[in-house]
Amino acid sequence: MADPQSNAPSRADAGAPTSGVIRVRTRLTTDFTVMANALAQRRGSAVTIGVATYISSLPDGSPVTITALCEHFDEGEILISRALRELEAAGYLERRRERTPTGQVRTRTFFYDVPPGDPGPGTDGLPKSPKPPRSPKPPRPRDAAAAENHRERSPALPPPPESEESTPLADADPEAVAVLASLRRVDSRLVLSEAEAVRLAPAVSQWLAADVTAARITDMLTARLPDCFLTRPAAILAYRLRATPLPAPPPAPLPAIVERSPVLPFHTCDGCERAFRAPEPGHCRDCRDHHTGSLLRAAG
Repeated sequence: MADPQSNAPSRADAGAPTSGVIRVRTRLTTDFTVMANALAQRRGSAVTIGVATYISSLPDGSPVTITALCEHFDEGEILISRALRELEAAGYLERRRERTPTGQVRTRTFFYDVPPGDPGPGTDGLPKSPKPPRSPKPPRPRDAAAAENHRERSPALPPPPESEESTPLADADPEAVAVLASLRRVDSRLVLSEAEAVRLAPAVSQWLAADVTAARITDMLTARLPDCFLTRPAAILAYRLRATPLPAPPPAPLPAIVERSPVLPFHTCDGCERAFRAPEPGHCRDCRDHHTGSLLRAAG
């Protein structure tokens, strides 16, 4: 009897895609990271997804500053900072300024697997909100006493900057404000708000008081600016006004030279041979007086 034959494809080839990627899966039990597809398949920059994947794989407490990320990636500060801004705008990254029990202000960074307000799937298939970050534990009695002693020894924090209403633009130096407002004509990126102009006006007034022209101040503030600003233009202008030394004051004028009468040379008297000063040689004063007296007696 002949062997049975079948034209049906083998089971191993059933369902295999004919194009595209074929994943070879391996079940990982250690050193792996769980990541939502919404973030991994996010449209946009590949640097942003790479930075997000790297931050997701780090343990809590790892530094994620621009400097730390640039040491890990080959991209520069511009691309890394742009990726962090995109993650922050999408809700995956959050920066908070918090005050410690000792009075210091620090910035804490939170990274969410799912942005707040965008619930992800839970174990039961229902949406699950992300867990809020844990609040710092209150200090122990001994730590609280040490913090209180440190707070008493440390100087008071500077007062917060004044608002725009308390420092109106009308109170600032109008000439300094005019110099700051004209910077956007040289570089269109140097657009300042009213509060920024009020804050920078005193430094510009010091330059004007040092007899520096407005054109020279404009050249100093706009020369060799970077191609891309990593901060607001006001911060760059404030640094240049603070770091550039004021020109030295002009030297004081020298006192006027008092002209002295010329010194007459010495001559030897033809009568008594004494030395005397005179413009020309001849007799000294005593000999002249004696000769004049003799002439008067002879005439009398």
